[in-house]
This record gives sequence, structure tokens and C-alpha cells, in this order.
Amino acid sequence: MTRLYNDPSAFADEMIEGFAAASGRWVRPVAGGVVRRRRPRTATVAVVVGGGSGHYPAFGGLVGPGLAHGAAMGNLFASPSAQQVYSVAKQANTGAGVLLTYGNYAGDVLHFDQAQERLIAEGIPCRTVLVTDDISSATADQRDQRRGIAGDLVVFKAAAAAAEAGYSLDEVARVAGHANHQTRSFGVAFTGCTLPGADTPLFTVPEGRMAVGMGIHGEPGINEQDVPTADQLAELLVTALLDEVPDGVGEIAGSRVAVILNGLGSVKYEELFVVYRRVAQLLTAAGVDVVEPDVGEFVTSFDMAGVSLTLTWLDDELERFWRAPADTPAYRKGPIGYAHPGDGPTAGAAATGEEPDGLVEVDPDGAIGEGPDGPAGTDPDAAAGPVIPAATADSQRAGQLVCAVLRAVRTTIDRHADELGRIDAVAGDGDHGIGMQRGAGAASLAAEEAGEQGAGVRTVLTRAADAWADRAGGTSGALWGAALRAMAETFNDASAPSGTDVATAVQQAAQAIVRYGKAELGDKTMVDALLPFSTALRHAVDDGLPLGDAWQRATAVAQAAADDTASLLPRKGRARPHAEKSLGTPDAGAVSLALVVAAVHTALVDQA
Repeated sequence: MTRLYNDPSAFADEMIEGFAAASGRWVRPVAGGVVRRRRPRTATVAVVVGGGSGHYPAFGGLVGPGLAHGAAMGNLFASPSAQQVYSVAKQANTGAGVLLTYGNYAGDVLHFDQAQERLIAEGIPCRTVLVTDDISSATADQRDQRRGIAGDLVVFKAAAAAAEAGYSLDEVARVAGHANHQTRSFGVAFTGCTLPGADTPLFTVPEGRMAVGMGIHGEPGINEQDVPTADQLAELLVTALLDEVPDGVGEIAGSRVAVILNGLGSVKYEELFVVYRRVAQLLTAAGVDVVEPDVGEFVTSFDMAGVSLTLTWLDDELERFWRAPADTPAYRKGPIGYAHPGDGPTAGAAATGEEPDGLVEVDPDGAIGEGPDGPAGTDPDAAAGPVIPAATADSQRAGQLVCAVLRAVRTTIDRHADELGRIDAVAGDGDHGIGMQRGAGAASLAAEEAGEQGAGVRTVLTRAADAWADRAGGTSGALWGAALRAMAETFNDASAPSGTDVATAVQQAAQAIVRYGKAELGDKTMVDALLPFSTALRHAVDDGLPLGDAWQRATAVAQAAADDTASLLPRKGRARPHAEKSLGTPDAGAVSLALVVAAVHTALVDQA
């Protein structure tokens, strides 16, 4: 379990700060994550990776020459926000476009897609390649629904090597997609992981048993079996992966593969080497030529005791990129001629001390010369601060009511965060409580700041929406941010909304969540509580009830609908591969929705 932390909600931020301070030879911190300390003088495609924290060395530890150009780093097991991804990508971009590549998780897809849309709208070419290597998370004919686990490393490295070779954005994306197509991974776990401040792990495995097919976010395995010997485990992993050879590989005998035996956090290197001994024997016996295998920790799951095996079936191009040199805080391969701050000239550097390989140094304050996209060390969003639009007194009073509502929501979520995490951990990753806590807290603070400056209801709610999405990350962060912004756009700063306006705003919020989350009734998500709530609120308002009474009636409907999700099987998100485990437990998103609307009712009564 995690022993060293301060405030659990600040753990990821403090970890990232410490990582950047310790890794200044390779990276510099920017809003949302880190980017390479040096950037090329000529434009090359920037490969930006990312995901939740808790997987070190993924993702920040893989930034450096020969690998990623930047990493967006979210909260523990929660995707970075769209703003974080956008910020990192802007800083990493040198003028040749950006490739976003990351594991296939709902929250990451939501946030990275929003960031991509924003980059393209600003004229920055951007492509995305999802990593889908985990064979346990979906069947072979549903590969697009699979999770990304340790195969991330192969895809990231292939894309980055192609970028270093001067490939265009389309070609870098092609290489990354091909690397993903050729990659398969499979893993097991002996214990779950425990997040900072938590009393129990996200899942448990009985003594002497192991979870087979676990995820890297604390998701439990798809089944359990007795703990095997090291050789038996190697045979299980190799057999599973050789049973699903990518299309186009042909005969196994004579094929070349890159191999990664990945420790998930608590399995010692010595144990990994014992397992790899048998992995190598089995692959050799199958006639497979192993190319530069890697054994160690590459994509972890905090302190989980577990192991995964990755095979990438190589052709000449992928083998060249797999063998290409790389030099990052946590992953190094082959000779590197890049100089680093304070090192002086290296092999390949001119005797004059000029920077080798066309790189330009970014000083610790982020100030360098003009790059292809302007002053490359500056924050693209740095400004004196946004202007508060003028608002009428009625709209300002409505804005103050929103502030009171969000304070009540924050208090309720703080009180129930642990329980929300426990519910989420039954078949998911257990981060829902933390994400809701960070989101509600940030939204409340942003609303208060706007309200103190005389903002109207639309502006207050807009600031709250952006803060929730940016601070919470994860799927719920994206969805709550989209919902609040949709509500804000139905209001204005010239008048106070009526009960009918509020009911319409809730309908708009529900539509935004359905549109972005692509969930329907019965999928076991927050939609199962939100849509009945929205419908009930509209009917109550149309029946002529005052807003407080209408909201109370709809709140009871939301609570009953949230309770009813206990009988559903999840069809979306990380819980989907573990559907049976969630029977009897309500959906965490639906429960948090019911808690939020109940808190809103309390605030409406108090402010009446």
C-alpha cells in the first residue's frame, strides 16, 4: 500500500512536480504535464502521449529523444483534461503537426478528442492513434474496444522513431497504427493496488490465487486461478499470445517479435527474469526470433503485484524503429548523441560546443528563441486573466445561487468520496470519488472567484464547467464539464433563469452527456439516473410546480433510478469487461448524479 503522501487529492500534482524536478536533464514542466527539454531547430512531428498518473514510467518517464515529445499527465488513474492535453501539445508542437497516442479508455478518448478538435481549429494538424493491445479486454473481432496496456511503449516508440526520421504526420500515424495492429498483450495480478489515503486495495485476490486478464487501473481480472510456478506463468502468457497472431504475419516459425515482460509495480526484477527465462525458451522453441527484449517496469499500476507480456510482430520498418536509440528518464536504448544540460559536448557534438542534431536548448524558465509556432517556451494560454462580461443584478443574484449550489455539491461529494470510490472499484478502477471530489472543488472555487467579480449566471456556470473538466479529468470530468457548459449556454448574463429555463438547461446537459459519452439507458452509467431526472423535472415544471418542489420530485426519481442500476450489466467504460462483478452494485456515476441533484435541492431550499 502507499505509505508516503501528504494530501491524497494533491498526490498526483506533487508527484509530477517532483518528477520534473528530478528529470530536468530530459524534460521541462508545462501546464498539464511535461515536454522535452530540447526541441529541434527544424519542424518535426510531435508525438504526444498521456493518460492518468499511477503508471510510471508511463507517461512522463517516456519523454525524451527517441521517444515522446510530450506527456499529458492526469490525476491518479484518471485521464488528463482536454485543457492539459491541448497545453502539452501546443508546447510540443514545432510546426509539423501533432500525433496524439494513448491507451483506449473512455475518459482519455473524450479529453484527447476535444483537444484534437481545438488544435485543428487553430490550424495545427493533429492525428490520433489509440493503443488496443490487451487481448483480455475484448474479443479479436472487437479489437477497437480493447484497452491499451504495456503495448503503449511499442506504439509510442515506433511513432517517435518515425518522427525522428522525418516522416510526415500521416506517415507517423500510419506507423503508429501499424505498430498497434501488430501488438498483443496479456497480464495477471496477484494483488490489487491501493491508492494514497485508501484503506483497502481496489480489488483483492484470495491467498494462493491470481487474477487473469487484469487492467492497469486496478480493474480486477476476468477470472481467477491458482498461482502457478514461474514457468507455468510464462507458458500461460506465451500460449495466450501465440493463439492470436495478427493478420498478415503468416507462419509463426521464422517471425521476428519485440518482447516486453512488464512488471506492474510490486513484482521484483529478479522474479521477472526468472519468468522471462522460460518465455525466451518457449518463443525459441516456437521458432520465433526475439529482437531486443525488454524486461522491467514500463507501464505499471501503482503498487499492484502483477506481470504482463507483450509481443509485437515485426517487419523491417517496425524492427528498425524498435531498435532505434532512445534516451528518456526511464527508458534508454542504444547509443545517443544528444547532449543534455550541463553535460557539455557529447559524441557527435561539434568541438565548438554547439548543440548536436539540430536541437535547441530550452532554459529552465522556458525562454528560447522563436520556433516554428512562435516563442516555444511560453504558455499559449498565458494572459492577464479573462474579462468578466457585464451582468445585470438579477443575473448576478442567480450567479450567487449557483455558487451556493456548488458549495453544497462540493460538501456532499467530499462526504461521500470514499464510498463512491468503493462502488467504482467493484468492477472499475476506483477513481470516481477522487475525480468527483477534485471536479466539484475546482468548480466551486472557480464559481466563487467569478461571482466575487460580479459575474452573471452564465459566466459563473461556464467558469465552473471549465474548472470541473480541467481539474477532474477522467470520463466523469469530461461529462460533467460538458453538462455544466451546456447548461450555461442556455442562460445569459442579462436575466435570471426561470424554472422553465432550468428544466431546459438540464435537458441540454443530458443531451450533451449522451452525445459525448455515447451511452444509452440501460448501459449502467450516469445516464440511467440523469435521463429520468431530466424528464421528471420537465414534467413537474410543466405541471406548474415551483422550481424547488419540482426539483425535489425529480430528485426522488433520480435516486430510485440510481438504485435500480444495481441490477444492470455495464455496457460502457472500464467496467464492461467485468460486467458480472458489478451485479448487485449500483453504478458509481449514477449514484454521484443522485447525490449531486439532492445537494442542489438542499441549496435551493436554503436559499429560498
